[in-house]
Amino acid sequence: MSAQNRPPAASRRAAAAPAPETPREPLSRREILTRVGSTVGILAGASAVGRLVWDKGGFGAKTDEGQRQVRDFQVKGDGPLDMVVARGPKDQDDVSPDAIVRKAIEAMGGMKRFVSNGDIVVVKPNIGWDRMPIHAANTNPDVVGTVVQMAFEAGAKRVVVADGSCNDPHRCFQRSGIWNKAHSLGAEVILPSDHRFRTTRLKGEVLDEWPIFTTLVEADKVINVPVAKHHNLAKYTAAMKNWYGVLGGRRNRLHQNIDTSIADLATFMRPSLTIIDAMRVLMRNGPQGGNIDDTKVMNTIIASIDQVAADALGCTLIGQKRENLPYLKMAHDRGIGTMDWEKLRVKEV
Repeated sequence: MSAQNRPPAASRRAAAAPAPETPREPLSRREILTRVGSTVGILAGASAVGRLVWDKGGFGAKTDEGQRQVRDFQVKGDGPLDMVVARGPKDQDDVSPDAIVRKAIEAMGGMKRFVSNGDIVVVKPNIGWDRMPIHAANTNPDVVGTVVQMAFEAGAKRVVVADGSCNDPHRCFQRSGIWNKAHSLGAEVILPSDHRFRTTRLKGEVLDEWPIFTTLVEADKVINVPVAKHHNLAKYTAAMKNWYGVLGGRRNRLHQNIDTSIADLATFMRPSLTIIDAMRVLMRNGPQGGNIDDTKVMNTIIASIDQVAADALGCTLIGQKRENLPYLKMAHDRGIGTMDWEKLRVKEV
């Protein structure tokens, strides 16, 4: 079209402009409710799908009768004993724990009772504090070393040593002597870091939803290797309390209801084997200690398939009574184990 035949600019703009919309009738109350109901239904369905995808207890965990989440690493089949107390020479400060640990585990049926060929094994010591072995605030590194060695001897493909420390993890792992000992024997030593924690619904009475140290629950077998010692709030700490190292977040918030939180953790974590280090025991001013005069050499190892029974017996090492530890009764009532350790097959070697 030539310039002479084009319509004026105003006419072109008018032609290009969209036709005005026909005014809409206002929605009736029924239509509004129908549309809102459809939207709510869609959102509810999406939420339900989200719950089904996410709410699996974290790592495929199953639930017990109370619908609490459980990570059960207990071994099937029976062995010769349920608990063994192995003792070395009393008050002798230079005793190696290797023979004592081995005697205890051999009496339990050997490490092959708990570890199979090709297993990934997590060893969970107490590495909570920036303390040296002589302070007895952390698990004895030589006890950890023997457990690592025996796991490999039983056919473990991979052994991991990890814990969630209270003080700076690098200092705790180094000063405790556990990092060097475990690493020298071929174990992987994994420190807690943010990317290793995953929020998990434990569905406990106190521990409903909490960050979990995934390294400690991603295994075929888990061996709990705590140190026996005094605790200013829980009165005594060893097997059950050692699971605090599984948690991230602000764990000190749990101290307001420490007994129930310990029972919740022991409900969640069911180890393959518990080995309590009582080579040197912190008798008072726990859990950190720091004064050698607060410790006592006992050269004792307690091995058990029942973490509740192990604590019920272990607390006597510091002069405590099981009746004074509410978390033991809670765990007993939940069926996690028994505080009546005398009813088990127990042997002293």
